[in-house]
Amino acid sequence: MIPVLIAGGGTVGLSTALFLADHGVEALVVDRATGPSAHPRATGLGFRTMEFFRQAGIDGDVEAVAVRPAATLGKITAPTLATADLPDTPPAVPNSPNLAASALSPGVLRGTCPQDRLDAVLLSTLRQRGAVVAYSTTLVSAEQDATGVTAVLDGPDGRRTVRASYLVAADGGRSELRAALGIGTTGPGALGQPLLNILFRADLTPHTKGLHFANCTITTPESPGMLVTVDGEKDWIFHTELGDEPAAAFPPERCRALIRAAVGDPELAVEVLSVLPWRVRGLLADRFRAGRVFLAGDAAHAVPPLGAFGANTGIADAHNLAWKLAAVLGGSAGPALLDTYEAERRPVAALALEQALLRLADPRLHWEQGPAAAAARAAAGVVNAPIVHLGYRYASTAVLGARTELPSTEDVVLDGTPGSRVPHTWPADGMSTLDLVGRRLTLLTGPGSDWPRTGDFDVRVVEDEEWLRVTGIAGGGGVLVRPDHFIAWRGQPDEFAGVVDRVLAR
Repeated sequence: MIPVLIAGGGTVGLSTALFLADHGVEALVVDRATGPSAHPRATGLGFRTMEFFRQAGIDGDVEAVAVRPAATLGKITAPTLATADLPDTPPAVPNSPNLAASALSPGVLRGTCPQDRLDAVLLSTLRQRGAVVAYSTTLVSAEQDATGVTAVLDGPDGRRTVRASYLVAADGGRSELRAALGIGTTGPGALGQPLLNILFRADLTPHTKGLHFANCTITTPESPGMLVTVDGEKDWIFHTELGDEPAAAFPPERCRALIRAAVGDPELAVEVLSVLPWRVRGLLADRFRAGRVFLAGDAAHAVPPLGAFGANTGIADAHNLAWKLAAVLGGSAGPALLDTYEAERRPVAALALEQALLRLADPRLHWEQGPAAAAARAAAGVVNAPIVHLGYRYASTAVLGARTELPSTEDVVLDGTPGSRVPHTWPADGMSTLDLVGRRLTLLTGPGSDWPRTGDFDVRVVEDEEWLRVTGIAGGGGVLVRPDHFIAWRGQPDEFAGVVDRVLAR
């Protein structure tokens, strides 16, 4: 018997287990792979994701493994890297979630964090906290009834049966659990040609002039593709089209030849570390829940990589779901609270997918800056990336008085509206208002306010007049904030009766 079984030991599955553990809920993670992927895959962690890790107490560990390039050129294009016209002074990268000032969030990551490094931190933390992550273990079958899920697992020690209250399907874009549940998808599906992800090690500094780029599109007919920075020093990725050939047709020597041609250095010393076939996909599951099974991450939404929306959206799924599962399992919330997971997360995933597809069709909408680029984004319906990461809004029965429309497509607006993330400020040295939010509902108010005190929620006083004004609660009002930092309700003490019960579906 375990409270939660998680199928998939990638970033989203591990994050789900971490956030559940942070709420005191035990989970078992299973994955048929032998261990975490060695490929960096996604590298950009948005500040909302770092807020999650700050709450879970691992933001320092993530910072420690992050890559901090001195400067970034963003996206560049050249026949080969050796022939790239690199500027002496690199411009800022537009639309990067990490460009936001600390006035907006306490979770700004100074650099990038390749997904393999993040997974190593997540896995190490989970094992230190006593969680079980079982690789080389296949979920053979899962059957649910009114009280739980019975799953058959096949691992190194043979076959066994486990009983869980809930099952989280974090088993990727080709989710077998999603298919078994009969949940369909919408969206374009596979996009472009099959690609080959070649992870390699080489010294490219003679060709980069000490500068750093996010990616470099290589146009030489000899080896067209894209060079992607991993650590900006020695580890890199080269994406090239796979075509009709199998991945086995690209042995290390052929990969080295492609990389040398793309760099423009026939004598370059190249160590091929790993080769992974993949394909850009865009899809959205029709449902995020089927009874006691919840879809998260790529199983719920496969998002093209431009914009860094995919992994960040999946981790946000995990954070949203974890506190709700914990509240229901712990008896403080009614089972209907779990219905709000799909109601809240599916529209956010749809926004992320839409915005990634728009950027994929015209990458200049993401990378270019200036008035002309801003006008082009507005005409195409592209919103600034920080809004996709942080500025979205929830509407569900766990939010009373929600307004779902985006106040702006250019700026993140956090104004205390129910359904939005609580505004951030620094009420004490080194402490954010987000740090005042505990593992259950928290009412934030100003000094001198008179609120009922019960065991159902915590009350925290914020002595910051500007924050109280911006949040709309100056003069004795308050905001009831959920454990995921989203505002569930805003009002006065005499309007508070029954609010907690309504939010928690009791």
